[in-house]
Amino acid sequence: MRLAFHTADRPDARAAREAFAARHGEVALDEADVVVALGGDGVMLDALHRTISAPKPVYGLNFGSVGFLMNEPSDEDLITRIERAESAEIHPLRATGVSVQGNTFEALAINEVSLLRETRQSAKLRISIDGQVRMDELSADGALVATPAGSTAYNFSAHGPILPLDAQLLALTPISAFRPRRWRGALLRRTSTVRFEVLEAEKRPVAVVADNKEFREAREVSIREADDVALTMLFDPGRPLGERILLEQFTA
Repeated sequence: MRLAFHTADRPDARAAREAFAARHGEVALDEADVVVALGGDGVMLDALHRTISAPKPVYGLNFGSVGFLMNEPSDEDLITRIERAESAEIHPLRATGVSVQGNTFEALAINEVSLLRETRQSAKLRISIDGQVRMDELSADGALVATPAGSTAYNFSAHGPILPLDAQLLALTPISAFRPRRWRGALLRRTSTVRFEVLEAEKRPVAVVADNKEFREAREVSIREADDVALTMLFDPGRPLGERILLEQFTA
C-alpha cells in the first residue's frame, strides 16, 4: 500500500510522519493509494480538498484539539488499521457566485458554505430555494448551508441541527438572526439549490466562505450538492462517521 502524508505544522505530527515514512515508505500525493492526514479536523479537510481533482481515501490520525473527523493514535500497525477501516463517502457543496465588482467565483465546501457580514452592519439576504423566493429579507450576521458531514461543525455552533450522514438533507441555518428573530432555519432536500442575494451589497458587504476559501463583497451565490464529486474518509471499525454524528447528538 502506497501512502502519502499530509501533516499539521506541530512537532508531534511531524515526528509521527517521520516514523511512519521510515517504516512504510512515502510517495507523492498523486501516486498514493491512501492519504494519511496527521493533525486535527482542519488537516483532514485540507487533505480532502487536495485530493478533489483525483479523489482517493483519506485516513486521519488526531494530533489536534477536536479531531471529530480523525482516528485516535495507537501503537497498532498503521497499514493494518487502514486495511480494517470502514469508509464514509461524502459529497461536497458547490458554491458559484458573483461579486459586487462583477467577478465570478466557484468553490467546493466539504463542511459548509457561509455568508458573513464584513462590517458592523448586519447582512441583509434574500433566500430562494429551487428558484422560488422563500424569505424576502433575513437580517443577521449571516447564514450557512451545511452538509450532513459538516452539520456538527459551524452549523451546530450556530444552533443548527445535526444531520445523520445518510440523511438526504442539507441544513440552512441563520447566524445570529435579528429579523425574523425567531427563525431557526430549514431542512432542505440534498438536491435543492439555495440562492442568496445580498441586499444593499455595497453598503452592507458580505463575504462568502466555502470551508477555507473566502470571497469578499459578494452580490449573490448559489449553493448545491456537487453530486459529481465523491470523497472517502476512513475510520477505525466501530467508530464510523455516522456513529460519531449520532453520538454527538447525545453529548452535553
